[in-house]
Amino acid sequence: MVRGTGGWRLLPALALLMAVAGPAQAHTLSESHSLWEIRGTDVDLVMTIPVIELQRIDTGPGGPSDEVVRKYLADRVYPISDGKECKLIPPIQSLSATPGFRKYDFTFQCPSTSNLQLRSSAFFDLVPSHTNFAEIQNASSGDFAEQLITNEHQTVDVSGGEAEQLQSAGFFEFVGMGLMHIFTGIDHMSFLLGLVLICRRLRDLVFVVSGFTIGHSLTLALAVTGVIRPHAEYIDALVALTIVLIGAENIAEQTHRPGPVAVFLGGALGLMALGSCFGFGDLPALLFLGGGLFTANYLMITGALADAGKFRTMITMVFGLIHGFGFASNLLQMQLPTNRLAELLVGFNVGVEIAQLTLVLGVTALAALLTRFVLTIPRPIVVDVASSFLVGLGTYWFITRSYG
Repeated sequence: MVRGTGGWRLLPALALLMAVAGPAQAHTLSESHSLWEIRGTDVDLVMTIPVIELQRIDTGPGGPSDEVVRKYLADRVYPISDGKECKLIPPIQSLSATPGFRKYDFTFQCPSTSNLQLRSSAFFDLVPSHTNFAEIQNASSGDFAEQLITNEHQTVDVSGGEAEQLQSAGFFEFVGMGLMHIFTGIDHMSFLLGLVLICRRLRDLVFVVSGFTIGHSLTLALAVTGVIRPHAEYIDALVALTIVLIGAENIAEQTHRPGPVAVFLGGALGLMALGSCFGFGDLPALLFLGGGLFTANYLMITGALADAGKFRTMITMVFGLIHGFGFASNLLQMQLPTNRLAELLVGFNVGVEIAQLTLVLGVTALAALLTRFVLTIPRPIVVDVASSFLVGLGTYWFITRSYG
């Protein structure tokens, strides 16, 4: 059995992994910022763009001229009213910005305030993974919202539709949103299945699910309220890695050979880190390196512990922190009512917990029922097959999300 201090071997790798995933807004793949102010039928837009992003338009030494940038943005960023593009009122002004950024001011006039939408397709033709962080202020009502505009969600509805539905939604509708996020999130359900497989006792299952709950509740609240805003692509890849880890831990425990599993996965992530240093892949080398160190140490430690239940609870909390950011990335694609964030978060979390418990207890009860009627195959075979499936599925997601 490993001494109680053995868990400290995991801390440097964990620190490196979270250092990359947490403050990701300071180092992201491709992003821009937009501030939309709606004043009746007039819409004012201020776009702030890193110079490194503008060099994608023109790779010359000085980057594109302001005139080229204005033309590029004017064709791709605008409000829409009643299905028609709002009229741009010239001129487009260049504003002063901090070094390394450029800022442009647009003014639009819409025919009416009904069915108003904001659209941005800028940079998605150059970098499909680009993200625009949009802040939307309605001067008339005083409403303020933050949105993520992505390649899959280039249009934001700011009058009617989703915005009004969220503003008028009741508590139980927020609960329903949480339910749907679990039952439609195959990656989150896959991770929960891995937890059921690895816990032999109901007590251990309760502890690890509780740790997972604490972790994702914390980061969900921090992300939705804007305290921390990690890059969605980093989180998507890390969510997939947690599925690989939980499946690999099951295999290591069944075979009683954690060493080869830890070396193989840690080495594979190390090679991915090396490839990233030479420009192969979209994610930073530190994320791969931190993930590799964390993976190898975690599997070695749990494999050496006689009873890894308590240690696994702590690590599952870390996994919950990652999944919480994953929940938040879905919520942030909606126009969240800032005056009801507390109610939304409580309701959404309640829905998530109901869905998690339903899934975990349902699978556990089904397994017990099959065992009672002798309709099930031996546990080792079930664990091996299901865990191998989780490792394969998680690896597929991790690779496609790392190199997509």
